[in-house]
Amino acid sequence: MESLSSRVTTSVVGFVLAGIIVYLGWITLLPALVFLSVMGLFEYIRMLDRNDIDVRRVSLAVFATALIVASLPMIPQTPWPGGSWREVVLTVALGYMLVLEVIRPGERPLERIVYSLFGLLYVPWLLGYFLMLRYTPDAGDGLLYFALPLMATFAADIGGYFAGHFFGRRKLAPEVSPGKTVEGAVGGLLFSFLVVLLMTQLTHIWSPLEALLYSILVASASQLGDLSESLLKRALRTKDSGSSLPGHGGFLDRIDSLLFAVPATYLFLNISVFTR
Repeated sequence: MESLSSRVTTSVVGFVLAGIIVYLGWITLLPALVFLSVMGLFEYIRMLDRNDIDVRRVSLAVFATALIVASLPMIPQTPWPGGSWREVVLTVALGYMLVLEVIRPGERPLERIVYSLFGLLYVPWLLGYFLMLRYTPDAGDGLLYFALPLMATFAADIGGYFAGHFFGRRKLAPEVSPGKTVEGAVGGLLFSFLVVLLMTQLTHIWSPLEALLYSILVASASQLGDLSESLLKRALRTKDSGSSLPGHGGFLDRIDSLLFAVPATYLFLNISVFTR
């Protein structure tokens, strides 16, 4: 009961805090994402340490912050057409880490580069989409579109939990996450669709078909995000990414689904809706 109470309290506080941060815009969202990025990388590095895997820690923190800042939609565009400052930061990060290994090669230099770059791609690169989605297509409508993956992911988790508890028989990915079932995934998709359909019909932004297509995409992305972190933890022989959040584990344990659901929403909007 104590664990359940702390879990519910953390969820409520986190939801209210996240709502305020997102509503106020980039002025609060930017530092919050930098904080999440640093904490997520800290948990990632700690998991690597337990397996005697080294990464460029200072470089990760610097380039992670730069990636989040480069995701701000209101910064000037690159001088060349079709360019992105996010790609510039990632390219500079790769070059810098290669130079470091050439100048000061230690043990397993390729492993250090690979795990460092994966950390940048898995945490700050994906978190950058949170800022980009918040202002897609503008600050007003972006608030609504940002709420979609939050609510859809939450609905998929709730629907998946109850459907898996009452009807779960067939394992979805037994080698990665033994507790997840096919029935749970289907239940999560259906409940996610109902929530998305209700939101989009009340706001008149999508047709039922678009709501269905989006629900399939975001529920799948949410499941993939959850399973991906489970795969990472299993590979690194870790149960939880951390213990910073009472009753929830670490920060990565809480945002793993959104790390995939938010970018999927951003791509869905730009490919299907705003290109019609």
